[in-house]
Amino acid sequence: MAKRDYYEILGVKRDASEQELKKAYRQMALKYHPDRNPGSKPAEEKFKEINEAYEVLSDSQKRHRYDTFGHAGVGTEGMGGFDFNRGGFGDIFGDIFEDFFGGATGRARARPERGADLRYNLRVEFEEAVFGHEAKIRIPKWETCPDCRGSGAKSSGGIRTCPTCNGAGSIRFQQGFFTISRSCGHCNGEGRIISDPCPKCHGKKQVHHDKTLAVKIPAGVETGTRLRLTGEGEPGSNGGPPGDLYVVLTVNDHPIFSREGDDLLCEVPISIGQAALGVKIEVPTLKGKTHLKIPAGTQSGRVFRLKGLGVANVKGHGIGDERVAVRVTIPTKLTARQRELLEEFSKLSGDPVVTEEGLFEKVKNIFE
Repeated sequence: MAKRDYYEILGVKRDASEQELKKAYRQMALKYHPDRNPGSKPAEEKFKEINEAYEVLSDSQKRHRYDTFGHAGVGTEGMGGFDFNRGGFGDIFGDIFEDFFGGATGRARARPERGADLRYNLRVEFEEAVFGHEAKIRIPKWETCPDCRGSGAKSSGGIRTCPTCNGAGSIRFQQGFFTISRSCGHCNGEGRIISDPCPKCHGKKQVHHDKTLAVKIPAGVETGTRLRLTGEGEPGSNGGPPGDLYVVLTVNDHPIFSREGDDLLCEVPISIGQAALGVKIEVPTLKGKTHLKIPAGTQSGRVFRLKGLGVANVKGHGIGDERVAVRVTIPTKLTARQRELLEEFSKLSGDPVVTEEGLFEKVKNIFE
């Protein structure tokens, strides 16, 4: 029997955050825990399934392998039994109290936390989006202090145990039937105090500076495309991994071309004579000019397709075409000779020109 999708098991989307995963896990684990469903085999199996899914998705590396290769990437096929002690009520309630009171239940100090993601809005030219480009961006960001490596102290001797919590990071107190702890306000839950701060970061553990990054823009991107630069977001805290940087693209308009999917669109004007008699004209493309044969009798608005002169699909699914719409232009000023020839052409076509005086006479006759 095929294994169910882990995201489906927890009822979350594939881009769910760590907090959303944890919240979904808690709710389902409380619902199907064996202590609340004694003797229920379906509940026990469901609880195993929930914990197996959360064990993979809560680990960033395992989650990445699962997103890439599915169950084969994390080796979960045929996984054995689950240790109920690992997913007991104590762990679940402990997490709830931790979030509510701002500290752990005495089990550990402040947990490592992933850094925040950052967003950078980048404008690119139309041609850069079509053919691809490498852009240089400069972003202001916080990074782990290189001198103290994130400890905040000038040396290891500059760190001492917090006298308030005695290094526990939390202060325990009794409330009803529960022994609960909250984060120590003196050391902010770290269990230690910096007595000799790092001169570079002044004990903040991070330094602020501008960083130049190279952003590879693949061919075929459009406005709204998000490019992720892994690990280029804010640094994590308490040893947690950094966040990511998302570069959001806006493509500038082109004076000649517009875009519809992977096709390029443009218009070219032709004269009445060219449309009637046919002609071979030059048309622009993003790779230079090319020739297009206009057959005799072409009507205004007719679209011609130039194969393979569009945009490369960003996912590698071929290349679009260029669609050229012809517009027949009507002259607004005629020489006497041009007018004479057009009048003669109209008479030969059986469509004599109606002069302003002739039109007035026709209208007058209608109302007489």
